[in-house]
Amino acid sequence: MYPRIIYPVITKKIFKGKAIIIMGARQTGKTTLTKLLTKKRKEIVLSLNADELIVRTQLQDASIATLKQIIGKAKIIVIDEAQRIPNVGITLKLIIDNFPDVQLIVTGSSALDLASEINEPLTGRKWEYNLFPISWEEFRAIHNYSEAQTMLEQRLIFGMYPDVINNSGDEKEVLSSLANSYLYKDLLNYKGIRKPELLEQLLKALALQMGNEVSYNELSTLLKIDKITIANYIELLEKSFIVFRLNSYSSNVRNEIAKGKKIYFYDNGIRNSIIQNYNPLDMRTDVGVLWENFLLSERVKFNHYHQRLARPYFWRTTAQQEIDYIEESAGELSAYEFKWNKKAKNKFPSGFVKNYKLKESKIISPDNFEEFIM
Repeated sequence: MYPRIIYPVITKKIFKGKAIIIMGARQTGKTTLTKLLTKKRKEIVLSLNADELIVRTQLQDASIATLKQIIGKAKIIVIDEAQRIPNVGITLKLIIDNFPDVQLIVTGSSALDLASEINEPLTGRKWEYNLFPISWEEFRAIHNYSEAQTMLEQRLIFGMYPDVINNSGDEKEVLSSLANSYLYKDLLNYKGIRKPELLEQLLKALALQMGNEVSYNELSTLLKIDKITIANYIELLEKSFIVFRLNSYSSNVRNEIAKGKKIYFYDNGIRNSIIQNYNPLDMRTDVGVLWENFLLSERVKFNHYHQRLARPYFWRTTAQQEIDYIEESAGELSAYEFKWNKKAKNKFPSGFVKNYKLKESKIISPDNFEEFIM
């Protein structure tokens, strides 16, 4: 079992007077984490799974009297997949306000409904965290440097989901199950998704364009759907923790691209599952893209788990000068180029260096990547 960085952080928040909300895609380990959080507690724990109809029925618009019956003598209430309960925010607020000695721990695999449901009712009443697939930092807590290096190629191809890592040799089967049975479960039940086949086509298009700037107009033409629908679907994919967006950095220098965007996947394995390509790296033409996506997704985990307030960007000019990753933190800029080839040499574009003062500029390769994501 891989230790989760966020575990000790959440442990310190238990019985501090607020609900603990843990968000993340299905199968990232939220249920396992809640079991660990409550395993050694002396208090009575009540676990409720909102995937079950009876749980949804009991908790939807529940009265204080009903909640008192459900809670009984329990002092810790764990509600899994809470986004499936209509009006769940009001129910959670009633528990917090009327049962002050009860600790709520709530998980959700989709921010589609849960975020909007809980944000207003639970203002000032919650601690909120994201749980991602296993991070490289968590992976390294189990594997020493040499072991981890020998497994790096596997992680670039099959990704970092717990079940994938723990089922060596069966990665393709596990990823297929993840993509088909779990990944889209909330999306396909969502009222805004009218054409599931379009969602799959869009995901494949995004997977094939990963690392390149995304044009909603081009996607609209390709998929024969209006660009507003494209934008809405991509937003839903973001809120379901499948993809994330990187916007272009600009301070209005004339030749900079001011409104560009790139779409990346939270997990390489999911991306490769979508395009059905599990070929080894020496048989692929997208090694650089896999490396870039791996580093960016790991940086997202690193920044979130260590509460680093950093704004992520890429940079490009109309003359096609580009920097893979720009990070703005505390008013300072850092620039990074990602190179899978350890011998590759690269100079940062003179236009960028001339116009911006950098705190740090580095080439990130397999030789030094751990300092970037750990």
